[in-house]
Amino acid sequence: MGERTGDASKWTFLTNHARVLLAISQDPGVRLRDIAATCGVTERTVQAIVADLEEAGYLTRTRAEDGRRNHYALVPDAPFRHPAEADHDIAGLIALFTDRSEGAPTGRR
Repeated sequence: MGERTGDASKWTFLTNHARVLLAISQDPGVRLRDIAATCGVTERTVQAIVADLEEAGYLTRTRAEDGRRNHYALVPDAPFRHPAEADHDIAGLIALFTDRSEGAPTGRR
């Protein structure tokens, strides 16, 4: 195998769509600019991802009571999109990355 250099070798397991979904799961009233900062992408990218997730049925978006922010609600029983994982729903992914109760494994050593 050839040697990889530059950004081509810096891949990750989770997509930006998964990161945005997880950020919203942790704070349904989060601002898109805050998600962008957390995920390391632009606010415009986050806007497009949220639109994708809403269109695909993974979340719903409503205007918060103050009229200034959006509030997001996840659809935890929505299945993964890829046929290989279609028998799993996103609730498992969300639980895996958000369950930080005492005694729960964090995956960090």
